[in-house]
Amino acid sequence: MKNILKYLLVGFVFGIVLTKSEAVSWYRIYEMFQFQSFHMYGIISVAILTGIIGIQIIKRNNIKDIKGESIEILDKEKGSARYWIGGLFFGLGWALVGSCPGPIFILLGAGFWTILIVLFGALLGTYLYGLLKNKLPH
Repeated sequence: MKNILKYLLVGFVFGIVLTKSEAVSWYRIYEMFQFQSFHMYGIISVAILTGIIGIQIIKRNNIKDIKGESIEILDKEKGSARYWIGGLFFGLGWALVGSCPGPIFILLGAGFWTILIVLFGALLGTYLYGLLKNKLPH
């Protein structure tokens, strides 16, 4: 139960940060895909930089996870087609819907009930991937 509260707290903070930074704003996402504003690109760049620094700290200091076990970050497999195809599907979905998976629950919590359609689509897509994953190139 104690761990669940930690995760909920991190989720609430994540939601507040994304809301206050306007990363959940459909208008900001629209601006990004129209190349009209640097706002979202700035947020994404900060996230990438933070991730790079965090991973380097984990790798260099042999940081342990919450259970005390070493965190092992494996190198990605070679091949670019799957990354391009996956990125294309993700980007098209993001552009068409106006939301990536992260803010779905934030928007739901903010009372935007139409996001339930997006949540249903995300769950359906995840389910279909589970059914087809053995037939897809990985």
